[in-house]
Amino acid sequence: MKAKVIVMPKAAVLDPQGNAVRDAMRHLGMPEIRSVRIGKYMEIDIEGQNGDLESRLRGLCRDLLSNPVIEDYELQKCEGGSEKQTTSNQRLTPKAQLRKRKTRNRK
Repeated sequence: MKAKVIVMPKAAVLDPQGNAVRDAMRHLGMPEIRSVRIGKYMEIDIEGQNGDLESRLRGLCRDLLSNPVIEDYELQKCEGGSEKQTTSNQRLTPKAQLRKRKTRNRK
């Protein structure tokens, strides 16, 4: 099985690296470029198909591969040609996200 993870800065978070790339692109003859956001892309090969594998992958995305304060992630789990997609925003309601942040800040 293969999992694909895309981590991007949240829309409300400034992206200075993206701004620098946008400015360079404009300087190199692409003045129509409006914005650039820089993120991370990972492909993870996994042996087997444990029943709780997807929840553990989501936990790794949340706790290791992304910073939930400033980044959102998208997890695409590929099983034999089909893809199942989960984003960090789909998992928790805003109220649940706030509770989770408060709990983390206490640790």
